[in-house]
Amino acid sequence: MERTVTYFETLSPENTDVTFRLARERAHELGIRKIVIASTTGATAKKAMEYFKNDGVQLVVIPHQWDFHREVNPFPADLAATLRGAGHVVHFGTMLFHTGELYDSAVPQLMANLLRCFCQGFKVCFEIVLMATDAGHLKSGEQIIAIAGTGRGSDTALVMQAASSQHLKKLRVNEILAKPLNPLNIEELHAKMAQESSR
Repeated sequence: MERTVTYFETLSPENTDVTFRLARERAHELGIRKIVIASTTGATAKKAMEYFKNDGVQLVVIPHQWDFHREVNPFPADLAATLRGAGHVVHFGTMLFHTGELYDSAVPQLMANLLRCFCQGFKVCFEIVLMATDAGHLKSGEQIIAIAGTGRGSDTALVMQAASSQHLKKLRVNEILAKPLNPLNIEELHAKMAQESSR
């Protein structure tokens, strides 16, 4: 069996259209009906709602949790209402790889850093699928597509089998559809995110 992986040579919000197209094609081929997608400011979620509106898929949108670096969540409340009104899910859950201080443990950060060796989107895809399953929006073992990115937009798409954080060993990556060719290390990533948040 052969599958094609798309590698993005540059980090840009313009990668989002290609990532969405690849996700749409594979969802259609596999009969996947749920796409889990990370969206901090709502821009990616809004684009996804329009892009996938005729594809018969439900979006499970995962923004940042409340009080994560900001007092006010950057995901617009009216967009969350619009998405829910269209039959999609918006879940503001605890971001599992940022719970080290709560549990006085380095394990969440170690897991995050290991997944970032693939790319930031890998780390986020794992996290949002676990979060969505913990909240009951996915069933354990359900095949879905997870979409995330680096900074702004989407550049990573994985076909995954969902699992909850209680059954982490059951989480699976079935296929890599797209990812950046040269992922940023953690220092570069933080610098990029700081630069973009100042715009």
